[in-house]
This record gives sequence, C-alpha cells and structure tokens, in this order.
Amino acid sequence: MHEMSIALNIVELAEKESRAAGGAKIRRIEVEVGALAGVMEDALHFCFAAACRDTLAEGAELLIRTTPGEGECVGCRQVMPMTTNLELCPACGGLLRMRQGAELRLIAIVVD
Repeated sequence: MHEMSIALNIVELAEKESRAAGGAKIRRIEVEVGALAGVMEDALHFCFAAACRDTLAEGAELLIRTTPGEGECVGCRQVMPMTTNLELCPACGGLLRMRQGAELRLIAIVVD
C-alpha cells in the first residue's frame, strides 16, 4: 500500500514546515491529488491517521483536493478530459499527453 509511504511523507514534511514556522500543533493539512495519480483517497485518509500518531499532526484533519485528469492530443492539439493514463483522442485517434491529473502536492498546513 503506497498510500502509507505517501502519508508518512506528508506528515514528515508538514512537521518540518511547522517547526520552521515556529508552529506547535498541526490542525489541518491540505493536499492536492491528481485523479490519475493512482492514489486511493480512502486508503490515504486511513494511513494518514496512523502516520500522525505521536507527531505534531496527531488528530489533524486531512483535506484532499482532487485535480481532474486533462490531456492534449499530440496530433490535433485538442485539450480534453482524461480518465485513464493512456487514452486516444476521440476526434483524430492521436495519443493524449497528460497535462494535469498526476499531481501530489502539499498545499497548506494549519498550525497553532
């Protein structure tokens, strides 16, 4: 389950940033996760709770913002939604190159 390693990294980064800012208790962590990043949100929430134990983020809320998949056709240059990592353009049959949807970013940390 790679969501556990993701959750551990999120908490580690949040703790580092909180300490650097002089914060004490982390109340909320906001992340952006692309719809095509291969991350299961329910599993990430579950792992996040475990990763927060005995850290500055214990009891913190995890807010996940999902970025939809979007691709651009390498042939006709049309931009369109993507629901999988490998898709063909419905207009010309060209390969869609992903423009967004694979993101995994720490957006904000709310601390005391």
